[in-house]
Amino acid sequence: MAEWMSNLGQFDTDFYQSNYTIDNQEQSYNDSNAYGNLYGSREQQASKQPQPDPLVPPEMLMPSGYAGQFFQPGSNSDYYSQSPYIDSFDEEPPLLEELGINFDHIWQKTLTVLNPMKPADGSIMNETDLTGPILFCIALGATLLLAGKVQFGYVYGMSAIGCLGIHALLNLMSSAGVSYGCVASVLGYCLLPMVILSSCAIFFSLQGTFGTLSALIVIGWCSLSASKIFISALDMEGQQLLIAYPCALLYGLFALLTVF
Repeated sequence: MAEWMSNLGQFDTDFYQSNYTIDNQEQSYNDSNAYGNLYGSREQQASKQPQPDPLVPPEMLMPSGYAGQFFQPGSNSDYYSQSPYIDSFDEEPPLLEELGINFDHIWQKTLTVLNPMKPADGSIMNETDLTGPILFCIALGATLLLAGKVQFGYVYGMSAIGCLGIHALLNLMSSAGVSYGCVASVLGYCLLPMVILSSCAIFFSLQGTFGTLSALIVIGWCSLSASKIFISALDMEGQQLLIAYPCALLYGLFALLTVF
């Protein structure tokens, strides 16, 4: 019995033997304390550093030691002064000139029409300026309307048909061709005396001897001005009466609208 108990004690000691000793336990404890101190120091350093704002993108963050200029592009005054776009903008013509409206030429043409004896400038009269003719056609229709006559359609219709007829006639008579816009411009400007006659019809009646004489004078005025401009622009010396006759027929139609 005593021998069996001794063998059991020896078996227990052999079963619970291991290589783990107290020295190994102390060494592992020291390693864990060192790791804890290192982790704690890192946490303290991280807590001391400022935390970035989550709303600010990382590209906007820059280190504290950065001393350069950020988002400040340098300006070069020479580049802007020599820019081709600025030069081209300064060289652009005015808006009225791009639209073909020249008040100086309009005034010169109006004075030429008002004075039939004044020589016409062919270079100015050969332009296709329709600003003045349109204004004079509107003025003629407006004065007829004030006199109690709604004749806008007749004014525009006779103007278009008359310009076509005079255009065909001038191309047959002159060696140098003429454009339809030039013919319409000249005939439209020469309509100004007829506007004056229709303005007189607002205040008194033209159906009488005085009205008839006034209409004949205005027809001759318009036709002589138009023929003078045509022979100056087309170099048709000696043919003024031949051109004045069809022009007088055209302006006679407008006179009939004004008187009757």
